[in-house]
Amino acid sequence: QAMEREINAALAPGRPDEVMSSCFKLRVTREDIYTLSNYYWLNDEVVNFYMNLLVERSKKEGYPAVHAFSTFFYTKLLYMGYSAVRRWTRGVDLFKLDIILVPIHLGSHWVLVVIDVRKKTIKYFDSLGGKGDVICATLFQYLQEESQGKRNVELDRSEWTLRSMEPHEIPQQLNGSDCGVFMCKYAEYISIDKPLTFTQYDMPYFRRMMVWEIIHQQLL
Repeated sequence: QAMEREINAALAPGRPDEVMSSCFKLRVTREDIYTLSNYYWLNDEVVNFYMNLLVERSKKEGYPAVHAFSTFFYTKLLYMGYSAVRRWTRGVDLFKLDIILVPIHLGSHWVLVVIDVRKKTIKYFDSLGGKGDVICATLFQYLQEESQGKRNVELDRSEWTLRSMEPHEIPQQLNGSDCGVFMCKYAEYISIDKPLTFTQYDMPYFRRMMVWEIIHQQLL
């Protein structure tokens, strides 16, 4: 009940620019939190903050080592090339990690790419069942340049599996507004090697849970 009261207060009308949570050099305002209300599209601020919470959890003992790129990473890579994002991994050796999360905004739809370094897979997760083979290929090329530039090792393409997840393999959305929440929950479950067992019907609960998690800077 105390949690419900906090969530309701966070979603209540107030100053849009009021800072509700500040961490990871990011600030989430009341206006940002409001995108977690039912039927709203999540914005970059909420997604990036949540991805950072997943990375923070991965630092605990017994969890896979996770890196999450910003929602602005893929667009910059796509339009400006590797040199524009080369410094984004300063101090991070992607090849010593287990999982790399790449949240992508396709204009009016959120999707996720998961690079599993352990299994040498790059998988595209789309809650509307779309194909992202070209995106996977772009990210493999990024990894190739990162590997050659930072450690002088060429990746063997034949050792890697790149593919789009089929609609029957992963939970799918049944409306036009929950893609961001689906993407965040794909990332959350995958970052702890948990099977994707949720459905569209869990989305209202997940939205409220994410409000609490962001305000408290802690995953439930």
